[in-house]
Amino acid sequence: MSTLIPHLFHDHAPSLSTLPALAERMHQVQNGSDAALWVYIVGPAEGALVPQIDSLVKQGVRLTTYIGLAQKSGSEAALRARGITLESAALGFPRFAAEAATAISF
Repeated sequence: MSTLIPHLFHDHAPSLSTLPALAERMHQVQNGSDAALWVYIVGPAEGALVPQIDSLVKQGVRLTTYIGLAQKSGSEAALRARGITLESAALGFPRFAAEAATAISF
């Protein structure tokens, strides 16, 4: 199984518009294939993408954010309630490397 991980941190306008559209298209294409799609959205991008994040979660896209940042900001429970997975970057990215996943950073 191949895994593709779009990763968004900055709230740079072109990235904010590109990543949700790309993730939605990739999700549509991967239906019926053995590819996995995980979207990491963290930091400033998290607050700027609220409507798009909820839309992607409703479509079944796995969205993940860093648990450390969520704990520091006090948003851990709210993110979990929205269906967003929380994970340590220190564990997630090495695991993706071991799985030969492709990460695209915006």
